[in-house]
Amino acid sequence: MLIYHVVKKCKWRLCEEGEDYEAESLHTEGFIHCSFQFQLEDVLRRYFADERKVIILHVNSFLLRSEIIVEPATNGEFYPHVYGRINRSAIIKVEERTIFFDAREF
Repeated sequence: MLIYHVVKKCKWRLCEEGEDYEAESLHTEGFIHCSFQFQLEDVLRRYFADERKVIILHVNSFLLRSEIIVEPATNGEFYPHVYGRINRSAIIKVEERTIFFDAREF
């Protein structure tokens, strides 16, 4: 199963071979926020609309060494949270995406 983690381009640092990825939220909240594919566009609109470009990590959950727990969020949906670093071998694709949301949508 694939899960996705979005990070601001300015905060993304390409992982060196074998280096694990950790988001700031791992230290502040104890987990890394991820989403399922059907939630991705909403996450981009809600949290990254002001960004010009973002990086989307495509993560194979079966290859993750850290625990994943699917938990409810404040909007009532359930999201996958990764309780630990995302090992580089679980990141199967690093996608740079340009954001094109119309400000009138908000």
